Amino acid sequence: MLKLCALMLFGLCCASPAQAGLFSDDDARKQIEDARKQIQDNRKEIERLEARILKLDDRNSQQTRSMLDLQSQIETLNSELRKLRGQNEELAHGLQDAEKRAKDFYVDLDTRLRHFESLEEAARDEAVPASGISPAPAISTDSSDPAFENRAFESAYGLFKDGRHANAVKAFHEFLKKYPDSVHVPNAIYWLGSAKFALKDYKGALGFYQRLLEMSPATPKSAEVLLNVAACQQELKQTTAAKKTLKQLIAQYPTSEAAAKAKKLLAAAK
Repeated sequence: MLKLCALMLFGLCCASPAQAGLFSDDDARKQIEDARKQIQDNRKEIERLEARILKLDDRNSQQTRSMLDLQSQIETLNSELRKLRGQNEELAHGLQDAEKRAKDFYVDLDTRLRHFESLEEAARDEAVPASGISPAPAISTDSSDPAFENRAFESAYGLFKDGRHANAVKAFHEFLKKYPDSVHVPNAIYWLGSAKFALKDYKGALGFYQRLLEMSPATPKSAEVLLNVAACQQELKQTTAAKKTLKQLIAQYPTSEAAAKAKKLLAAAK
């Protein structure tokens, strides 16, 4: 009996360490599995972070390219702005020169007119008869004097600007008759045609416009004259002729403002 008890006690003592070793081995496996799982989770997190970093790098590269493009556009716009400012300064300078020349011209014209008026007044004073009654003022008929020539043209043009077209027609006719060799003749014919057009005398206006083109084909107003010719023809129901004139205008003066209007008129006529 004592041997049996001793054997049982010895078996219990041997079984306890074995059981303890079994439990320790399971814990180690669990820790290893947990560690592997943690490693896998860390790898996934690393991959996610790497993907995010790549995405941010790509976005940063796009933003950098956009900034460079924007900077290039800004530099281009600044260059164009400097160019436009330079052109504006040149135009302003040219305008100042033109205004100065016009002012000098009118000052000289006014001075000469005052001189002739003073001469006329002196002549009238010398011609006063003994009765003390002054005769009617004399009107100069010297067609060779540029001062009176300029004043006659400005007077006729002033009537046109004031909308007194009938009076302007009469004044321009008188000017052309009195000063047939004047430098103002082309302009006088042009405004005479415009005055007749305003009075709805389209046939008369057409005649003067065509006369101007024949007499001075290189006039700076050639494009406008052709456009006015087409307008007269249209009013006179000469549709085919009007289209032909508009096409001629576009062909000869393609970059003019009148050509742009002609293109619109042809498009509307289709």
